[in-house]
Amino acid sequence: MNLFRQINQQLALKHRYREFLLTQGEAFFRNLEKHIATHSLIGDRTFFDPAQFLWIDPLEANWKTIREELDRLLTVVDHLPNFQDISVDQISITQDNRWKTYFLYAYGIKLKQNCDRCPQTTQLIEQIPGMKTAFFSILLPGKHIPEHRGPYKGVLRYHLALKVPQDWQQCGIRVGNEVRHWQIGKSLVFDDTFPHAAWNHTKETRVILFLDVVRPMRFPFSIANQCFIQLIAWSPYVQAGKVRADEWSQRLEELVR
Repeated sequence: MNLFRQINQQLALKHRYREFLLTQGEAFFRNLEKHIATHSLIGDRTFFDPAQFLWIDPLEANWKTIREELDRLLTVVDHLPNFQDISVDQISITQDNRWKTYFLYAYGIKLKQNCDRCPQTTQLIEQIPGMKTAFFSILLPGKHIPEHRGPYKGVLRYHLALKVPQDWQQCGIRVGNEVRHWQIGKSLVFDDTFPHAAWNHTKETRVILFLDVVRPMRFPFSIANQCFIQLIAWSPYVQAGKVRADEWSQRLEELVR
């Protein structure tokens, strides 16, 4: 009986210690984000003007090339992973099979097999300064992503619209209180740590090239930001996601050549 009591006490202590670490980590994390907002070279707002970023022009100029590689993947869209199949934390916002993904990079980690299937897209995104995450985000008909916030303010989110439903007004994204709609071959840049939601209330599929790019910041906060992003890349959360993405990529080997 005493042994069971000791085990329960040890488990309770471990639980309290874990909760303490999570609370302290959250406090540190949010404090860091305040500094990021203050020392950002492009300000702190929901959406940004794409003209601020020189690397966007080559992507928009080559959107048809990217679309051609995407179209090969869409022939096997039912075999592509759902977002929650790669990033299990996403199950809090998506639990069906209507948000498909195809990852090329995750926090700077290259998924080689996937990149090899999309060589021209890979070449384009690898020219982008500070590109950390890249994937095709595929919203199937009727998909709604509820309001949520992104994990870290030290990166900016970028969307290049590759496939947009004809009824484009029924397919959009809200960041904060601002609503935008995707336009084929055009870009959106925003801060995903503002509460945001997205939807495709049409009978067609919407696809974007989805990137996370390091936010331009003043020195020395730019260095601290890069270091923190690298720590995230080394985390078990990201490393486990890479393993899952590699497993899905292997399954696709016989379907997409």
